[in-house]
Amino acid sequence: MSVLREKDLYIIQGINNKKLSDMKKVVVLGMGLCVALAFSSCKSSESAYKKAYEKAKQQELAEAAEPVEPAPVVEVAPTPAPVAPVREEKVELVSGNGLKAFSVICGSFGVKANADGLKAKLDNDGYNAKVVYNAEKNMYRVAVESFDTREEAVRARDAFKAKYPNREDFQGAWLLYRVY
Repeated sequence: MSVLREKDLYIIQGINNKKLSDMKKVVVLGMGLCVALAFSSCKSSESAYKKAYEKAKQQELAEAAEPVEPAPVVEVAPTPAPVAPVREEKVELVSGNGLKAFSVICGSFGVKANADGLKAKLDNDGYNAKVVYNAEKNMYRVAVESFDTREEAVRARDAFKAKYPNREDFQGAWLLYRVY
């Protein structure tokens, strides 16, 4: 076995280092090529967009050139006003007076004091509000007004909602039919 001289050892190491350096270059170039191919394959061509645009433009021009026939006038019968839904509940008058068959309800509370507070506010606004109690649901309802007919109650509910357009709670006002 021969002993390598120091000079020969440096030469061998230099060759190995050069090989490693060359290998690194090849790997880096290969990765760069892969990245370049990946980006170029995802790129949509400008000509495809141009073709689609030109096709749409031609179709638009063709439609504009076609004579347009006026639509026939069709008389439509007026649709009847939607029937306002009515809840039927067995209620008893707690405060206020004059509870009739149909009432416009603007609030429902589990606590009587809250219902009384809303009644007082409505009385100050000029209404003859009432508080009624539904024992089955344990709820106090605040009635803005009370009427004998459904039609009167619907008109009053719509007028009430129109008077308070910014009160989201009042926009949910509904009709109650008193069951005995």
